[in-house]
Amino acid sequence: MKNLVIIPAFNEEDSIVDTVKDVVDHAKGFDYIVINDCSTDNTRKVLRKNNINYVDLPVNLGIGGAVQTGYRYAYYHGYDTVVQFDGDGQHDAKYLNAMLDELNKHEVNMVIGSRFIEKKGFQSNSVRRAGITYFTRLIKILTRTRITDPTSGLRMVDDKLIKYFAFHYPSDYPEPESAVSILTKGWKIAEIPVEMRARQGGKSSINFKKSIYYMIKVSIAIFIARVRG
Repeated sequence: MKNLVIIPAFNEEDSIVDTVKDVVDHAKGFDYIVINDCSTDNTRKVLRKNNINYVDLPVNLGIGGAVQTGYRYAYYHGYDTVVQFDGDGQHDAKYLNAMLDELNKHEVNMVIGSRFIEKKGFQSNSVRRAGITYFTRLIKILTRTRITDPTSGLRMVDDKLIKYFAFHYPSDYPEPESAVSILTKGWKIAEIPVEMRARQGGKSSINFKKSIYYMIKVSIAIFIARVRG
């Protein structure tokens, strides 16, 4: 099987080298590609200096567009599985083989790494946890499926979803919306417990005002995804 790690990166000069090293050292059997989303810091220089594999976007597409670029790369290069992996150092590559085992043994289409099953490691702040709980309940109401960590960016998919996401992927804060979309279409999602770290560098793009926008925008998008089927 050909397995690919997609690492979207926007202004991650402080953490991207360690993130890639983590994947190379602890995820044997996985290739990787960094999607540099038109960073305005020295991310591109760091990638070049360290001979890191990357795609350089000429304009900023946001997290959804960057991740979709990775899915298109995977689709056109014939990968069987893809895992999204944040460039800020929050994710731990030691879980990738366990995610792959879960994907293959239980014949699901997506595996999400959840920090809330065993509630270990970095748990985010109280405001974000409240938002995550809200989305967990909303998704359960709409799809009858409980996802404990619907905003997790650590998620692995099979070849069917690689093809789907290469051409159909939400552009803005995509994790909850994409989960509802595939559940509505009859695909299956599983979760495994993981521990995450606090951001290792850079700055989160979501502040309090953006959190309110996020809640409203994603809620609407989830309802639309459910209706479209």
